[in-house]
Amino acid sequence: MTLPAPEKPARTPLSGTEREILLAQLDDKRVLLLRKVAGLSPEELRRTSTASSLSLLGLLKHSAYVERWWFRAVFAGEEVPFPWTDEDPDADFRPEPDETAEQIAALYSNEVERSRVIVAAADLDDEATAPRPGESTNLRGILVHMIQEVARHLGHADIIRESIDGATGD
Repeated sequence: MTLPAPEKPARTPLSGTEREILLAQLDDKRVLLLRKVAGLSPEELRRTSTASSLSLLGLLKHSAYVERWWFRAVFAGEEVPFPWTDEDPDADFRPEPDETAEQIAALYSNEVERSRVIVAAADLDDEATAPRPGESTNLRGILVHMIQEVARHLGHADIIRESIDGATGD
């Protein structure tokens, strides 16, 4: 079974309120990431085609936990589990043998939806509940960071996807 492709996002606005632009940019990148993993077999999603062990499915899993980290743990202060440990700091990049593409896509979609709910209830100037020690950050900073984070991983996804089936763009 392959993951379905979400509808291609409309062109993101370059004018509007700061909040509208930030959220549109982030949502655009989130949809593009889901489009990068769509239409591939489970084997192709796990394929590593670079010098690292990075796969499209691993990128999607990592992105789910990045959403969880920044919005739920750091901003909202929720106690939520993560797969990484000091001994295995990259566990969030690795799809486990018993994890399906559908499960990881659902994890990502669920974390994105939880992030949207948290953001909808907050102001851009609201401070994070549990920032790193000695640092402060507000929702605006987290949104900018997340746009950068997902965009960087879209570049990785482009290279991996093109090496699998030649697909480019979006």
